[in-house]
Amino acid sequence: MTPLPPFDRTGPLLKGNIHTHSTRSDGALPPEEVVRRYKAGGYDFLCMTDHFLAQFDFPLTDISTFADSSFTPLHGAELHAPRTEMSDLWHLVAVGLPRDFAPTRSDEDGPALARRAYEAGAFVGMAHPAWYELSLDDAETLVEHCHAVEIYNHGCHLMHDKGDGAYMLDGLADKGHRMLTYACDDAHFKSPDFGGGWIHLRAADRSPEAILEALKGGSYYSTQGPQINMVALTDEGIVVECSPAAGIVAIGQGYQYSFQFGQCLSRVVLPLDGLKGSPWMRLIVTDAAGKRAWTNPHWF
Repeated sequence: MTPLPPFDRTGPLLKGNIHTHSTRSDGALPPEEVVRRYKAGGYDFLCMTDHFLAQFDFPLTDISTFADSSFTPLHGAELHAPRTEMSDLWHLVAVGLPRDFAPTRSDEDGPALARRAYEAGAFVGMAHPAWYELSLDDAETLVEHCHAVEIYNHGCHLMHDKGDGAYMLDGLADKGHRMLTYACDDAHFKSPDFGGGWIHLRAADRSPEAILEALKGGSYYSTQGPQINMVALTDEGIVVECSPAAGIVAIGQGYQYSFQFGQCLSRVVLPLDGLKGSPWMRLIVTDAAGKRAWTNPHWF
């Protein structure tokens, strides 16, 4: 049996959110109250990603003073530059930016800004691609300097019915691009957009450096609530152990899939026959309430 990340390493799973906003940009709550709510919600780490725009004085919101033995703040921002086919601005989540990251230059476009953040050591994600109708052609200009696609954005789901990024993740995978994926709140606290999507991550320790390394290495899964306890490859198929589920589906290139549906599923072995020939697969675990959890894509 070959466990897949993050189940190939030991240690506690840390709960975190890497996309949220405060009054430093367009959020409704000051940074200290945002942090208080996440800490009260049992989160182990948080990245405050205020909009890095001139109208907000290019904020890099520092919440490091709230660090303690059970809570790790991460430094970051949501970066913007002109333009995509369908939008005036690109939207990029950057986690682990240096504190001296310079404001966006007038001649910088989205791919150039992503490259600068990537080279500065950040984990770079394509934020809410469906919300601003990001095309596959535009996204392909980012892939060299981008780690992940946002598969679920709770705020965009609630307010615009455009929270899912699976079309982008799978479309890029089908073109051979090995992207990670993550779920988030994108909470602005103007609607019930808190606590709707997060990641469970295994890191060497609770330091910002270790969490950032685990993000870049894909040592996590994403969820709206269902827990995944094990994913492993065996000669018989894909072993999945999880909290009680109504459906467990493995999808691959094009229309390929393997699945099992039932009541209170907690351990299944999905045959690989339905994924034959696919270079990649990812798992979706859905509970009886329709909430989902997602693994990162695994490449065979």
